[in-house]
Amino acid sequence: MTDSVPTKPRRDFLLKSFAGAAGAAAAALPLAANAAQAASGSPAASPAVANAAAASPAADVPAGYEWLRPGEQAFVEALVNHMCPADQHTPNGTDMGLHTYFDRALAGSWGQGDRLYLQGPFRQGSANQGYQLSMTPAALFRAGTEGLTDYCQSTYKKPFDALAGDGKEQVLKDLQAGKIALPNGVPAKPYFAQLLQMFYEGMFADPIHGGNRDKLAWKMIGYPGVNTTNKLNIVKFKNKPYRPQPLGIADLS
Repeated sequence: MTDSVPTKPRRDFLLKSFAGAAGAAAAALPLAANAAQAASGSPAASPAVANAAAASPAADVPAGYEWLRPGEQAFVEALVNHMCPADQHTPNGTDMGLHTYFDRALAGSWGQGDRLYLQGPFRQGSANQGYQLSMTPAALFRAGTEGLTDYCQSTYKKPFDALAGDGKEQVLKDLQAGKIALPNGVPAKPYFAQLLQMFYEGMFADPIHGGNRDKLAWKMIGYPGVNTTNKLNIVKFKNKPYRPQPLGIADLS
């Protein structure tokens, strides 16, 4: 949750750090200043929001939640809107569909641990040994979010989604650094790491999975998506600007 240069916009950090991760996220299937909120009335839609609203019907994902509980829905929406604030490049996280990605991923086979070994024994591993907990990703999310809700209520007298932008930022930084001891004993660092992983995936996975609505994140970094001619274009556009109209799985179905 930190930038190497304090005055550098967080969006520049997203553009640079996500460019290398986009290909893996798209094939396999989260920091930011808080978005400004209008004091009253409805703000005019940005061009990015308008583009999202005009997404191709073929890439639409049914609205509504399948797995997240109401309190978890509020948390995820606040989280993705904080980590992806609306600007000239993209709308905010919920308008990008990131909350939907969280819900579908946790409800699906990955979230339910269908391919995760859960027979134990479970011991404290080193950082380079990867995930070592006995919980499925969905169980880790649910328990971690319950613990974080209790922590925020105890510390700030309000839930995460009711915190101001700087409060959300501090909580996320402390989670990332392992400075927060969640009341129910869920380790903060693995919980935060999963939230961040899901944020990355929601931003850059194929829109068929619920996030990256209208392929806006791909357009932001110039990623071609499911483009069978990209090898030729690498040669054709060598040392030249290359901003393709990306293709998703639904476009080829």
